[in-house]
Amino acid sequence: MPDTSIVKDADLRKRLRDASRFKLPAVREVEVRQIIAEQVARNAESTAREVELSAMPREKRRRALTHDHFLQEHPRPADIRHLHSVLAICGLPYKRPPIDLRDFRRKQGNMGIMVQAGTSLGPDGAWLEHTLPFGPKARLILIHLCSEAIRQKSPTVEIADTFTAFVREMGLSDSGGKKGPLTACKEQLNALAHCSIRISSTEPNKMKANQFFLIEDIDMWLSTDSHRESRWRSTVTFSSVMFENLKVHALPVNLHVASALQGSARKLDIYFWLGWRMYNISAPLTISWGPLTEQFGSGFSRQRDFKAKFIEETTHIKELLPEAPFKLTESGIILQPADLGALRLPLMRKSLKKV
Repeated sequence: MPDTSIVKDADLRKRLRDASRFKLPAVREVEVRQIIAEQVARNAESTAREVELSAMPREKRRRALTHDHFLQEHPRPADIRHLHSVLAICGLPYKRPPIDLRDFRRKQGNMGIMVQAGTSLGPDGAWLEHTLPFGPKARLILIHLCSEAIRQKSPTVEIADTFTAFVREMGLSDSGGKKGPLTACKEQLNALAHCSIRISSTEPNKMKANQFFLIEDIDMWLSTDSHRESRWRSTVTFSSVMFENLKVHALPVNLHVASALQGSARKLDIYFWLGWRMYNISAPLTISWGPLTEQFGSGFSRQRDFKAKFIEETTHIKELLPEAPFKLTESGIILQPADLGALRLPLMRKSLKKV
């Protein structure tokens, strides 16, 4: 009988056990040889895929690994993370703004958001002006904190004992240095903790506005020493306005998709926006390049340059959400209503809420 030690995959091991019950030795041997051949073929395919992945740029490799994951696993409740849906409509700056720029404004339709940078006492006793929150790290921190607030059902979120562990919980590298994730996440957490937000919307004969601090209280151990635990749990407390609003307008996103797009703030924003839009429409919707440029075109002086970038970035998102019903045209983007499966989300008791 052939050596079956090469057979490692669970489904093939089960077939081996089933084959052991065959009464005719010749039939049993044929089945075993077929199982071994299938395992050899799988191993060769896996090795070839590893070589292919190793040759890819980092961002492409992340998307490819996530695509492979979705081929093997259906979305699970554990994959869900949450974000306030207003950030799917009006996001944060993509790149570092000048320190003297103290507020950021963005609008979409009749809704607008203004984020104002904050100030705090620095380690040297002088007042320190924080930057506006920006980039992918600010978005990933918000996803993590919003998700924990929803999961813990409390505006006060208990998080990891060390800052290094906190960064790891978000699926980021814990490397330090001036340009490492630890430094970037510290800066963005400080920016988020000290900023204030104003959300407003207007309609004929009606105006609505909310102004609040995103984070009301923060008590965090900023040590990066993973071997030294703090004497108390680190906590972040959302303001009551933020938390009550989040409970109503929490937008579910897939953790694996967000992780695959972690290198680009714009791609994250487009992903959030597509999910919110496509789930909340009941008929096809065309959005022209003008509004798309207004929402996502920050940093582009020419619309044609933005269009080329937007096409590239939505193509990357399509690699992760191949069933997402949208397509680009000369006039803009056409969105079709999407179910949860197309957005890589499991069935949930609560639907996605409109803002």
